[in-house]
Amino acid sequence: MPFIEDEPPRKKPAAHAVGEDLSRLSEHELAERIIVLRGEIARIEEVLAGKKASRSAAASFFRG
Repeated sequence: MPFIEDEPPRKKPAAHAVGEDLSRLSEHELAERIIVLRGEIARIEEVLAGKKASRSAAASFFRG
């Protein structure tokens, strides 16, 4: 079957979905998810820190 350009690209399934049933996962899979989620938390914390710094700099600028 030829590739049809009108079809949107398919998304990869999420590595983890909040609230997902974890009982079927092995210990190894659970440990891998913890590593992935810790990395994601660190990434989110970096973005949050940047946003806080930007807000603080803007507030200082407008205060005078």
